[in-house]
Amino acid sequence: MLRGNLEKLRNCMKEYGIDAYIIPSSDSHQSEYVGEYFKSRAYISGFTGSAGTLLVTMEEAGLWTDGRYFIQAENQLKNTGIKLFKMGEEGVPTTKEYLCDKMANNSTLGFDGRLISANEGKALQEALKDKNINIKYEYDLVDKVWEYRPLLSTEKAFLLDEKYAGETFSSKLIRLRNEMKIKGATTHIITTLDDIAWLFNIRGRDVKYTPVVLSYSLITMDKVYLFIDDNKLNDEIISELNKENVIIKPYNDIYEFVKTIDEKENVLLDDEKVNYSIYNNLPNEVKKINGLNPTMNFKAVKNSIELENIRNSHLKDGIAFTKFMYWLKNSVGKVEISEISAAEKLESLRREQDGFIEPSFATIAGYKEHAAMMHYSATPETDYKLEPSDLFLIDSGGQYFDGTTDITRTIALGEISDELKKHFTAVVRGMINLSMAKFLYGVKGYNLDILARRPMWNLGIDYKCGTGHGVGFLGTIHESPNGFRWRIVPQRLETATLEEGMVTTNEPGIYIEGSHGIRIENELITKKAEKNEYGQFMEFEVVTFAPIDIDAIDVNELNREERDYLNNYHKLVYDKVSPFLTKEECDWLKEYTREI
Repeated sequence: MLRGNLEKLRNCMKEYGIDAYIIPSSDSHQSEYVGEYFKSRAYISGFTGSAGTLLVTMEEAGLWTDGRYFIQAENQLKNTGIKLFKMGEEGVPTTKEYLCDKMANNSTLGFDGRLISANEGKALQEALKDKNINIKYEYDLVDKVWEYRPLLSTEKAFLLDEKYAGETFSSKLIRLRNEMKIKGATTHIITTLDDIAWLFNIRGRDVKYTPVVLSYSLITMDKVYLFIDDNKLNDEIISELNKENVIIKPYNDIYEFVKTIDEKENVLLDDEKVNYSIYNNLPNEVKKINGLNPTMNFKAVKNSIELENIRNSHLKDGIAFTKFMYWLKNSVGKVEISEISAAEKLESLRREQDGFIEPSFATIAGYKEHAAMMHYSATPETDYKLEPSDLFLIDSGGQYFDGTTDITRTIALGEISDELKKHFTAVVRGMINLSMAKFLYGVKGYNLDILARRPMWNLGIDYKCGTGHGVGFLGTIHESPNGFRWRIVPQRLETATLEEGMVTTNEPGIYIEGSHGIRIENELITKKAEKNEYGQFMEFEVVTFAPIDIDAIDVNELNREERDYLNNYHKLVYDKVSPFLTKEECDWLKEYTREI
């Protein structure tokens, strides 16, 4: 079937005179997670990970993805005729290098310009100009071969009340326009869905697990345009938008509308986010100011109301997870539990919590060697039955009206080997060491990453991903610009100074292919500590409260400071969570948060 899709695409390429065709993972908004309509790369290749680019020529097809997905991609690309290119590995060309090498002079490269960022499109243009490569970006060839393609979402949007958002749309608009003035911009184009959701205080169900609405926005000093399917808007939203005289236009009208921008305008846009088609439709005379959307930094720093809501949502999430862990520890080996049914049980416990909307991403539930795949997703064909032995990793989260959560625990389902204990303890130590960090203002995530990695590096082990990412407020689970990485990855946009109010995950891990995977994840709020003659010190407040499995810890590997931290953390878990548990759950939690 997949080979058939590939051949249909090649036939279409021949018809349109295209020699190489790029299919990215993104939608028209450069989103990380996309609606079903936009899953073109998955349709043609069969690879279902959230990140990756498919490149098809008449002779070859290649799939580029990052270290989170190497194992998954190898499995899913078997017998498809598509070669895996492991991004970042020695000797592996980038897609651009591959095209420069493989494409013949005067040949034609194609892609859907709505799915490629302006920056990437311009870079390809520049790289291929010496070979006189023609670029056709007007055609969505996948649409021509995709039978029964899902329709664009028609889900209704909803207004996020100020008691959750902590700031009105009008107030945010004033801040945005002030920043536009500072940058010398008279017009600002926003295409990123989470930025639009934050600015307008609207949320939706157009992307599974990410509460956003398909839309574009254009802001001037006296007008606001919102390009959206107006059937999604209820009276409450329209009433709020009318306060700022927002002009509603059909979703796809943005492409023609930008052609009418006055040539005297100074247009602020992020060419990593605005797509190539919109960028090319701007009049040539318009001055383009390339820069990050100001809303990105605004929304990353949560206000006091958002922070209180976040603490509340995490408490509810911790209650659900603790109930799950109690059930799992006491049920494994007695009733049949699988990776899928365990994930379903945890979701059902979350659904009991007030204000729960949906999971914040597809739950990763991996038993034994399945957990070595960082973004493993169980299917009926791969679904392992859990036994009272080995390690089970579950990474999950929830979208609540009062926040977005992300938690990972790895749980010993019975006796485990000394090697597993050694690895588990190293991961716990890394998580603790980063949690305890105290640092001067101005520090960025990559300055602190080694605190988490050091216990793993001392074992000669590393993990092929970042240690942590920013988290949105009822928004995207991966939010720029804060994060923890040991090296700068430009496309990740995670190099910001850690500001008071930022929320970042802390999730070191060990992944041994064919054997096991371990990850422990808490979320941290950056906050101010003391200020003195040396400057403003900063520290972290942990907001995730659920037990870390002491059955899997080698206590002798912890130093006194790490042991004290873990004991104090577990005391907090007990104090916060126990009032919401049954007596049996409470007794169990007392045991699993005891001092070690």
